Order: sequence, then structure tokens, then C-alpha cells
Amino acid sequence: MAEKVIRVDDIDGSEGGDVAKRDFEILDRMFTIDLNDENYKRVTEALETLAVFIENSTEVKRAGRGRKTGGAAKVKGYTNAEVKEWAKQNGVEAPERGKIPDEIYAAFIEDHPDAKPET
Repeated sequence: MAEKVIRVDDIDGSEGGDVAKRDFEILDRMFTIDLNDENYKRVTEALETLAVFIENSTEVKRAGRGRKTGGAAKVKGYTNAEVKEWAKQNGVEAPERGKIPDEIYAAFIEDHPDAKPET
């Protein structure tokens, strides 16, 4: 028994002998889509236009996720919350939220011989 495969254009839903699986690349990533000749020409022209802008642009990296208060500290065996609590008990001014200054870590490590700096 024979089967007939009918490809359908993923953009306009048209069927026809010119609809084929078309591969294209954007920023080192490969994509595939079923397109007829006309829509393939449109995507090719759009990519060529976009390439000029990409070639003359600078990539901007997304910001990383923020750290949670009380997360892993820069010292092994202790959390940020423990370092902040130590600072509070010893009259060292530490921020309630956000990054703990390196000076506070240094003082904490000096006061806790078992604390080793994270590498």
C-alpha cells in the first residue's frame, strides 16, 4: 500500500509541490520549517537584512539571577546568614540584604579558624 505525504507551508497553510522542509541558521542555531518557494524567499531576504544589523551590533549578555539572602557564603561551612549574624553580634555593620563586603568575610575568617575561603 502506498502513502502520499502532503507538506503544508507552516506560514500560510498552503499545499503544493514546492513546499519543502527548509533549514536556516540564526546566531549559530539551526532551525527548520516547511515553506513554499515564495515564503522561503521571504525568510531568506529577511535573514539577509537582519544579518547586516547583527554583524554591526554588540551582543549584550543577560544579567544573572540575584542571590538569595542566606545562601552560600564565600567561606566553606558557613552561610551568608551566619556571617551576617556574626557581624551583628560583633558590632560590625553589615548590609541587611545583598552582597557582604570582602572586609567582613576577612574578619569572619580571622575569627573562625575553621572557616576557609571559597575558591
